[in-house]
Formats: sequence, C-alpha cells, structure tokens
Amino acid sequence: MIQCRVLLNLPIPNAHFTPKIQNRPNISNFSDLFEQLSGNPHRHVRTGTEWKCWDAAAKKLIAQSFKTNVTPVDFTPFGELNFPYIEMGSISSLDLFGTDELILFAFYKANTKTYKRVVDFGANIGLHSLILARCGFDVRSFEPDPWHIEKFRQNMEVNDCVVDLHEAAISHQGGTAEFTRVLGNTTGSHLSGAKDNLYGDLERFTVQIEDAKSHLEWADLAKIDIEGHEAELFENLPLSIWETTDAVAEIGTEENAKLVYERFRGSNINLFAQKRNWGKVQHLSDLPTSHREGSVFISAKGSMPW
Repeated sequence: MIQCRVLLNLPIPNAHFTPKIQNRPNISNFSDLFEQLSGNPHRHVRTGTEWKCWDAAAKKLIAQSFKTNVTPVDFTPFGELNFPYIEMGSISSLDLFGTDELILFAFYKANTKTYKRVVDFGANIGLHSLILARCGFDVRSFEPDPWHIEKFRQNMEVNDCVVDLHEAAISHQGGTAEFTRVLGNTTGSHLSGAKDNLYGDLERFTVQIEDAKSHLEWADLAKIDIEGHEAELFENLPLSIWETTDAVAEIGTEENAKLVYERFRGSNINLFAQKRNWGKVQHLSDLPTSHREGSVFISAKGSMPW
C-alpha cells in the first residue's frame, strides 16, 4: 500500500511556487486529494514520488466512486457529481479521471478569480466542461463526434449544468472535414490526417469545423485536447491571441512538439511544462511529446498561476 506522505524541507530546483504542503499519512477522499494537488504544483512531474502516490490514491477513489452509478459522488471542491459509467472501447469513463486531468481540475479551481470565460476544445463526453462550469466560468464546448455529443448532453442534464455546446471540431478555419472515430478508444478519435499509425476498427464521416480565432478572442482560458491537430492550430493562429488568452494543452507527438516549440520560440509567449513541474520551457526536450508526459501551459504570464 502506498502511503501518501509529502516530503518537507527538500531543495526544489526551478521552483516558482510557494508550497502549501500538508503532511498527510494518506488520502481518504477527493477533498484531501485536490488539496494536495493544488498545494504542490512544483511536484506534478509524473515520474515523482508524490505524483505516483496521488495516482494510486486517485485510481482507488475513482473506481470506488464512479463504477457503480448508484448515487451522486461528493467530488469536493466541485460539489456532487453524477457521471455515469460507460465503456468507450478498450477504456471507460473512469479513465477520464486520470491524475493529470485532476491536476487540471485543481488548476481551474485555483483560478476562479483569474479567468471568467473558457473554451473546451475537444470536450469528449463533457467532464472538463462540467468541472469548468462548476467553477463558475462561462464555458463554450466543442465536440464533433455525435456519439460523444449524445453522452455530453446527458451528463450536462443529469448534473443540471448549462454550457454552450458547439457540435463541431475546431481548427484555424471553418468548413467541413473528415473525422476518424477510433472504435477501440473513442478518446483518440481525431480529424483525419492528424495522426499516423492508426490501429483497430475505424469509422470515418464528415463533421463541421469552426474557426478557433473568434472563440479564443472571447475566452481568457482555453483547454485544448484536439488529438494531434494542436501544432497545425498553433502555427496558423496569430501570436497576439495568447497575449490575452492562456491555454492548457496536450501535445501528441515528437513532431508536434518540435513545431510548437518553433512557433513560440523567440516570442513573448511562454510555455510551461508539467514535466518540468510547470517550470518555463527552455529547450525542446522540456516539452511533452504525448499525453503520458502531461500538459503544457501557454501564456504571456511570467509563471503559471497557482
């Protein structure tokens, strides 16, 4: 059994945060977990002892809480949460509560006074949108897959939550495009051409696309999880967008990491990587190359606001 005990009085290289460390022997509920996640952003690297401890605790809590669908779950500090268990190919809705996602939820909660309007690019079945709405933000959500959209609407209804849902993918221009649904893992579905080395059974169909620019100009925070299309989006948006809008994003490949790094290199827009405990990206190797290395924060700010 992993004991979640945060180590004190250790040197923290490249730290930009004042720790709020709670010396707990274990984590017994979501309130404990989110308190530790929000209080220790300088320990969010996935290879660290603390992250592994939080991950073990989170998996246990999520499985116990959301597998049965019997009652609403006390998801403090976000209130009671109804999130029915569903299969999504080889994964399930439980996988949407990964520790790195919970870290982003903690970031949203820590910034309820920093941001007001948020876009959720790649909303899937609505978990991020729901959490963002529970934080009090105005939320615009974007999802092109009709199956996900159906589940999204059901999840908003059962939680008495209202967001502005756009049944469309997002890119640097509007129109239509082919979409690839990955039946073995629908969270990996994407605009056709955004990913190589596809696997398993696939379905392809046409979806609507909306231009990201006007929505990013409306928002002051963006959550971007668009399955391999992120580099093309960033390359074709003006850098001035990021002077007033921050973003948390996934980067899916080494090639996309190179493109993103070059896009922002030499500009006044900073990148901060979870794999560096949210320290500023100095080299290409600092950027994540898949979701397994966490997210990146994009901002004109000098540090990530926790």
